[in-house]
Amino acid sequence: MISLSSRKAAILAHSEKFAATRTEWRARAGFFHSEDQNYLRFLIPEGARVLEIGCGTGDTLAALKPSRGVGVDFSPSMIAEARRRHPDLSFVEGDAEDPATIAALGGPFDYVLVLDAIGAIDDCQAFLARLHGLCTRETRLVIGYFSHLWYPLLTLADRLQLRMSYPEQNVLSPADVAALAALADFDPVKSEQRVLSPMRLLGLGRFLNRFISILPGFRALSLRHYVVCRSLRARGEEVKSVTVVVPARNERGNIEPAVQRIPKFCDDIEIIFIEGHSKDGTFAEMERVKAAHPDRDIKTMVQPGKGKADAVFTAFEAARGDVLMILDADLTMPPEQLPKFWEALHSGKGEFINGSRLVYAMDQGAMRFLNLIANRTFSYLFSWLLNQRYTDTLCGTKVMRRSDYQRLKAGKAYFGDFDPFGDFDLIFGASKLNLKSIDMPIRYAARSYGETQISRFSHGWLLLKMVVFAFFRIKAQ
Repeated sequence: MISLSSRKAAILAHSEKFAATRTEWRARAGFFHSEDQNYLRFLIPEGARVLEIGCGTGDTLAALKPSRGVGVDFSPSMIAEARRRHPDLSFVEGDAEDPATIAALGGPFDYVLVLDAIGAIDDCQAFLARLHGLCTRETRLVIGYFSHLWYPLLTLADRLQLRMSYPEQNVLSPADVAALAALADFDPVKSEQRVLSPMRLLGLGRFLNRFISILPGFRALSLRHYVVCRSLRARGEEVKSVTVVVPARNERGNIEPAVQRIPKFCDDIEIIFIEGHSKDGTFAEMERVKAAHPDRDIKTMVQPGKGKADAVFTAFEAARGDVLMILDADLTMPPEQLPKFWEALHSGKGEFINGSRLVYAMDQGAMRFLNLIANRTFSYLFSWLLNQRYTDTLCGTKVMRRSDYQRLKAGKAYFGDFDPFGDFDLIFGASKLNLKSIDMPIRYAARSYGETQISRFSHGWLLLKMVVFAFFRIKAQ
């Protein structure tokens, strides 16, 4: 074990002193810890492989119900109490700043949780950098800490013995934590600030924390802040093939142009046309185009149900590519732009690439004015709801790894069957998985064949419903 600085030695002595009464102190602050754990359970699903650094007596780790839970703490007394309270979990005594401690943990883990322990670390950047060896591409680092704005109040609470006293801690703002993570090659995916009231207040505390602490303005005053990061050094398996899914209903005139215009940006490209019970001979045209282009790997399908979501997800199940792309058959998203989506994902810059029609100027008549205003308004709302920037939620082109789609599908029960188009199934699912989302600006073109199947009023109502749905399922935890 590396030698401790005088500051960390004081923190260790404090932990040893309070280990026996730690459970009692947590019970006194039970409301705050329940609020904290409630949001952590949203970020970290049950059944994951979880490592908690600075686990104390292991209560938070146990609350997450991991399939494999490992806790690390440098206090022998805390570890002894954790083992007594939670014999089904594994606990390791060691200094998290000691490379030997980290190397002995035997990852990888799905989630690495650093909850408050960041305040006791001497060199946060070096500590975070050592965590890469415990990560895969899918691993997410979750750092939770208290707001620097609350430091005077917390100090006063210590002196009044309203909470367990703490030795001097690092004072870090959310921006500081994100910057330290970035210096250590962890890419911040999203951040959140919550908990206006650490006390129950006769039931008012839960209302404040769930509905008020997340609002702009109030958010900055919250006690707790969280940042979710991914490792930039754990790149994962290289993607080598792609499936372009083209859902089509009454799009006969766009089938052959789609094939002709999809560039050969990858050595292995599969194209799946999936037809949605058209009345203009679209499926027959798909079959003709398939026969006319034997040099392209083209498959044709008829969707079993109705709606774009049914078509897309049916095709995804049949896809063989490492990467899944959606290209709407109206070709208003020019197929020539697909290589940009491929490069953004292939390079690791993003894990969920969402097309955006609202950055560049678009062709005259491509989108009606009221639709444009509504789309811009909803983009701001969804960016706030998801804690990630979205400039356009209804662009049909979305790209992700097939392996991530399988994980998304496995967790789909959280949201249920609510979206006939599939856009929000993918956006909300990617957010729940904490995937790195990137908006890809495109030049939105006017339709050259057929008529739009977008209804400004019914789809505007759908967007309103999605806002309410996302508020309760994602934001107001």
